[in-house]
Amino acid sequence: MSTPALPTRRDPKGWLVAPALIFILALFIYPFAYGLALSFNPMNGGGALVNYVTFFTDTSMWPTIIVTMKLAVPATLINVGVSVPVAFALRRSSPYQKLATTLLVIPVTLGTVLIADGMLTYFGPNGWFPQALQGLHLYTDEVRLTHNYWGVLISLVVSGFPFAFLLTLSYVTGIDPTLARAAATLGANPWQQFRRIYLPLLMPGLTMTACLSFVQAFSVFPSAVLLGAPAGPTRVISIAAAEAAFESYDYSLASTIAILMGFVQLLVVGGMLGARRFFYTGPVTGGKG
Repeated sequence: MSTPALPTRRDPKGWLVAPALIFILALFIYPFAYGLALSFNPMNGGGALVNYVTFFTDTSMWPTIIVTMKLAVPATLINVGVSVPVAFALRRSSPYQKLATTLLVIPVTLGTVLIADGMLTYFGPNGWFPQALQGLHLYTDEVRLTHNYWGVLISLVVSGFPFAFLLTLSYVTGIDPTLARAAATLGANPWQQFRRIYLPLLMPGLTMTACLSFVQAFSVFPSAVLLGAPAGPTRVISIAAAEAAFESYDYSLASTIAILMGFVQLLVVGGMLGARRFFYTGPVTGGKG
């Protein structure tokens, strides 16, 4: 006598797999594959690698990688570096923490265009900040914080710091506080607690924050146009791609620049993720016993 087959248990979330794969394919994989194939199909012919040779031999294109790195790296270091002490000081739930997180959400919601417009109003040649410095006789020469390198860097800090701070705060508050209290009972002062406990546990999270902040800063475009000098010291790689697409109408070259832009980001992010393995990678939270 055969044994009746037991009913199989269905995964209630299995129906989400196919739509998720289609979503990823439509929004990420297909555009990348299309752009990569387009980069090997130059508008004027001449071989699959013509666009790449053009980029690395044109003195108006390849230096944009260096210019963008000079903006993205300092902005990332400032945003992540400043977010650590601020998040550490506000790690305990308090009205100050809620007020700080609420205020820092405002730049995120405004976006880079409105931030740049505000900086032109307040930090421009006729803005209140340069006039205040000159009125107080703190700086006698002309104060130029816009339409140069510093204007773009300040904009990247203003728009990127809230993002880095909120991520860092979530990592700091996720560390089990009993670890620091246990170290205090053994004679560790606050600096030793931070250096020996908090910082090693924070490094994996700070690495992810630095990766996301770098990608955000490396793709700078509105700030470089509105607050920088797009034909000079702030001609970043995104401007070169936009000029190729919308001024020269060479979409194949624009795709090549975009692919190289992503490749540079991939190298930097891969390097940061590779360096993460030198730090502690265990759990950072603990249960109450």
